Amino acid sequence: MAVGIILKSWGRFSCLWRALAAASLVALAAPSMAQTRPPSTQAAQSPSVPVADGVELANAGDSTRLTFDLTARVDPQAYVLTDPDRVIVDLPEVDFQIDPARGQPAAARLPGRRTASGAQPLAGAVASYRFGLVAAGKSRVVIDLAGPVRILRVACEPGPDGRGARLVIELGRSDRASFLAEAARAGRERAAPAAQPLSSPISPRDASISPETSLPVVVLDPGHGGIDTGALGASGALEKDIVLEFAKALAARLEAGKQVRVVLTRDSDVFIALGERVRRARAAGAALFISIHADTLTDDRSVSGATVYTASDKASDAEAARVAEKENQADATGGLDGRDDQSDVTDILFDLTRRETRAYSNVFARTLVGYWKDIGSLNKNPHRFAGFRVLKAHDVPSVLLEVGYLSSDSDLAELTAPDWREKATAVVARAVEGFFRARGSENPARTATGADPFGGLAPVMAPSAPH
Repeated sequence: MAVGIILKSWGRFSCLWRALAAASLVALAAPSMAQTRPPSTQAAQSPSVPVADGVELANAGDSTRLTFDLTARVDPQAYVLTDPDRVIVDLPEVDFQIDPARGQPAAARLPGRRTASGAQPLAGAVASYRFGLVAAGKSRVVIDLAGPVRILRVACEPGPDGRGARLVIELGRSDRASFLAEAARAGRERAAPAAQPLSSPISPRDASISPETSLPVVVLDPGHGGIDTGALGASGALEKDIVLEFAKALAARLEAGKQVRVVLTRDSDVFIALGERVRRARAAGAALFISIHADTLTDDRSVSGATVYTASDKASDAEAARVAEKENQADATGGLDGRDDQSDVTDILFDLTRRETRAYSNVFARTLVGYWKDIGSLNKNPHRFAGFRVLKAHDVPSVLLEVGYLSSDSDLAELTAPDWREKATAVVARAVEGFFRARGSENPARTATGADPFGGLAPVMAPSAPH
């Protein structure tokens, strides 16, 4: 009761503060709102994009060589990063037609996981590697290191018999001090370009958003993408593809209901940094943010069911802490500096707004769990919480939905079945619409005008069963 009184007492100041913050964000994000052709479409329509259709990892004494077979030459640029230790090779756009499992150590692969012919265990300086799109017109190879290295050579050579080309990445052993010095030097050289966004513009779905809209904005965030495949399942299933299809189907459901307006953080196979996902949600005036993921476990394939996570400074349990730690590594996976952004404001108004927002996040999480029971299994502890970076927006109610486990045969069968996807997205859409109806506000959108998304109402419990 006391919390409700406090929240109402500062509601007017909260609206003004949000209006100023939202206006600044819209101004900063304006360039990224422009409509452009999705990166995957560009690759499909441009015959000049080189194709990588083979990869080989070889160790010879003190050196390790990673070679990609290409249909055409590219101009590579390489450097090293720390925390964790990696070698980054930036390339123009390349269509990687290679099984992502080739870059993973055998211990990380699920039983029955398809691997390409001739795949070999990783050894030498390379602990693992991955490849893919990181922005429109830009691809990347990220090599996780087993120890300090120096880059001996990164070059494109003519292919066998003069056909195509080979990208050769050759690494040699080094000492820790030399590696750190090289990483610092590379960091200084990249200081200015690092400020540039490394992701594609917001999905064209949000082109019609205006500050005058009377509908709440729901931002759907398909996890991972591009170079970041997410979890790997049996038979070649990739988390990034499964959650993108789920998000697109959910967006269609929500738009058909005409009760909310939908924005996707990505609508193609491209990498989006965690902070950029949060910025896009706030710039779009989100009244609700749903990040969609799927999990996997290599040591226990019997675990199954959906889980809904919300943000908290302290994890609810060890499993929630594990999932948050894994998801928070997405930027490092994509070859970015994986350190968190500590630039948030910490005044009392900010803290009060965050508390209110987290309360509404928990309300929606409970609502979604209640509705999900209609169509699918739930994890034994279906609502957990931890410090997820992608849920850090202080003024946007946010949840992370793990729709199931790719390591579970039953979950994987459902996640890849179009009929189940239709049923599941219909239920999530009902939960979203029910959440906004329960708020009792005629205009629950948090728009660029600073409108209060919930009319100053205190959080309410979700119904115990959907109707």
